[in-house]
Amino acid sequence: MRIAVLDVGSQAVNLVVGRSGSGPDAKTVHSWKLRTRVATCIAPDGTIDTDGRARVAAAVAEASKYARQAGVEEIFAFGTAAIRDCANRDRVLDQIERESGIRLGALSGVEEAELTFLAARSWLGPKAGRMLLLDIGGGTLEVASGKAQLPESALSLPLGAGRMTREFLLDGDPPSSAAVRRLRRHVRDQIREVIVPGDWPEPRTVVAASRTFYQLARLTGAAPMRHGARQSRHVQRKPLRKWIERLSRLPSAERQRLPGVSPHRAHQILAGSIIAYELLTAFDESSARICPWGLREGILLRRLTDESWSADGASWWPAPWSTRCLAPA
Repeated sequence: MRIAVLDVGSQAVNLVVGRSGSGPDAKTVHSWKLRTRVATCIAPDGTIDTDGRARVAAAVAEASKYARQAGVEEIFAFGTAAIRDCANRDRVLDQIERESGIRLGALSGVEEAELTFLAARSWLGPKAGRMLLLDIGGGTLEVASGKAQLPESALSLPLGAGRMTREFLLDGDPPSSAAVRRLRRHVRDQIREVIVPGDWPEPRTVVAASRTFYQLARLTGAAPMRHGARQSRHVQRKPLRKWIERLSRLPSAERQRLPGVSPHRAHQILAGSIIAYELLTAFDESSARICPWGLREGILLRRLTDESWSADGASWWPAPWSTRCLAPA
């Protein structure tokens, strides 16, 4: 049976296809991606504008065609914080459904943390022992901790790299030093309100998921992914502090020339670096190991390893869509 996860985020629409009964390194059999940069279409009032709605609806329609061509029988489709929290969410969801036949669901931040933790646990295996998961998304920051497949504790904060860029760093390119100081103070205060190191058990393996963390790892010396996904990579706190100072002086056009920084994320890598640094500092950790698996893989693993599990009837998911329900290809 082929099952797909469709992730509609702030930068792109991603489709991952998995096959039941495959081993842990062969769960994903197809993947597809189309960049939308819908985060650039969020107005000051929190709504996604006409262009952004058209982009994302067209991308989801393309993803549904690809899913059918890949032999998918069931699709779990969801929008991350950019869709979930936008002021005109219902209008966005309605347009997507009209053009693609797919009604997006929405995970809560805590549910995202739990499923991403599952993906990281499956990637690293039981030898990792107790894990502390860190995940910086476009709209939110997730943290989870535990020893088993699912975490014992999980939380979500509205501290995503895209959100913080929009709220604090749009007064110039590069932003003013005053704006950067305000962001650092805000992130530090928000994190330290909820993260008390003694409340999160040690010893632990610290794991970082998300493209933001991977790009920061590249800046702090990690090898590119073409050297092999299984190679150990870490984002390092000490050099990250120096990178914050450097990134704060560079315009986006120059940031995207740096190792590992993609053009569509260059504008928010400064905010991401500040969030990552303050997070590692709050936990008093010198580094975090990069995990290439994330939320999409977590959903696939949950469904493929437990065929009795389904999102049917859950408050955050309208239904796992059968390809028979989709608009004609």
